[in-house]
Amino acid sequence: MIGSGRDKIETQQQFEASLRTVNGLALDGLVVIGGDDSNTNAALLSEFFTEQGSKCCVVGVPKTIDGDLANSEVEVSFGFDTATRVYSETISNLNVDAQSSKKYWNFVKLMGRSASHIALECALQSRSNVTLISEEIEKFGMTLAEVVAAICDVVEKRAQQGRNYGSVLVPEGLIEFIPEIHSLISELNDILASGSMEETQVISCLSPAMQVLFSSLPPFIRSQMLLDRDPHGNVAVSRIETERLLIWMCQQRLQARQSEGKFKGSFNPIAHFCGYEGRSGLPTDFDSCYCQALGYTAAILLRDGVSGYMAVVKNLRHPPASWTAGGAPLCSMMTVERRKGKNKPVIKKALVDLDGPVFAVFAGARERWANGDCYRHPGAFQLADRDEVYGSLQASYTLIYSTAGSKLVLPEHTEEGESVPSSFQTNRTRDFPTLPRAVANPQSTALFSSPIELSVRAGQLFGNLSSA
Repeated sequence: MIGSGRDKIETQQQFEASLRTVNGLALDGLVVIGGDDSNTNAALLSEFFTEQGSKCCVVGVPKTIDGDLANSEVEVSFGFDTATRVYSETISNLNVDAQSSKKYWNFVKLMGRSASHIALECALQSRSNVTLISEEIEKFGMTLAEVVAAICDVVEKRAQQGRNYGSVLVPEGLIEFIPEIHSLISELNDILASGSMEETQVISCLSPAMQVLFSSLPPFIRSQMLLDRDPHGNVAVSRIETERLLIWMCQQRLQARQSEGKFKGSFNPIAHFCGYEGRSGLPTDFDSCYCQALGYTAAILLRDGVSGYMAVVKNLRHPPASWTAGGAPLCSMMTVERRKGKNKPVIKKALVDLDGPVFAVFAGARERWANGDCYRHPGAFQLADRDEVYGSLQASYTLIYSTAGSKLVLPEHTEEGESVPSSFQTNRTRDFPTLPRAVANPQSTALFSSPIELSVRAGQLFGNLSSA
């Protein structure tokens, strides 16, 4: 096991160094586990090793919690199921707390810079009130003010029902999908390409429209947008607290509505960020079985001298006994993109398909979820949700809907089924917990020698408290 890293292999020197490493270790096989960038590297390494006469075969394995490595050959990457269930359990806990205390709005930022698959799956799992889908916001060219107004409309409508609480799910990369913010970030990247600058200097270099937009943002967001760029010259989106920005702007908007007499509720927001804990938890039963199958598949491909392929397992929404395994050429997944002024072969990221079945189910239910308390608690993420229809392992809703091949809508995403608790909730209320023997029998005298003694002791206690 060589280990993990975040560096891309791009230069001739890096390819030659890779070859020296595998030769030095006498490797006849290299498994590259990762997302679109890692598997792009796997394809290029395979080609380079072959050209150099190396006997080291290279096989890729699809791994990314973001869910953006999916195509006709790859139904889902491993890690997505675990991460979304970890997040969904946390989100559901927050929803239950908000509904109980009736006074908090939880703004939860979720991983996923380039795609909103995680936010979409967590919405289907938890049925939160508002879920922002970056791809949809980009498609309709929504401004930051329009996004904030949409959230405030839900807050106001729920307040009219006496519900001054709720939840908002925010994809990590949302801010880059808002067209005007994307333009601002592009200008900032160009200005800061040569190094850091003072804020006043940066403002003077911006175009007039971007000067107005940048100055309208709260100080903490302006500072985060000016942080050091990543090795590719891009802003570090994960360090921009988009959830706090939305909270700040919602507070301003709701205060204005309150002064106009339009908003008469209360708004107590709390910011959360579900980050790397999602990819660090114990795997779900689905991911455990899936990874085992991928590992065996990759090993068989290397044993048979196959190179430049990705290990793939299909038919995943059915029981594992029905899964099929094989290899898919990495080149069949690749396209050409313009990066740093050059055409580069890459595996294209899979964004949320706004015309696809997964988004359609969400779009058909989100208005009900916004106005009501339709919260669902999926339960402990490590445990399999035993489903008689879909097999012994309950796959993610994203996987089920994207591979069902029909206009399927599960009962829990229909208006009639939203009042039905999850199977974990049902099992928890059905399976009565074991009680200590001393209290299991109402007539038990194990606690005290007699009911009279209980009364006497209570009387003595209250008497002592009164005299004190």
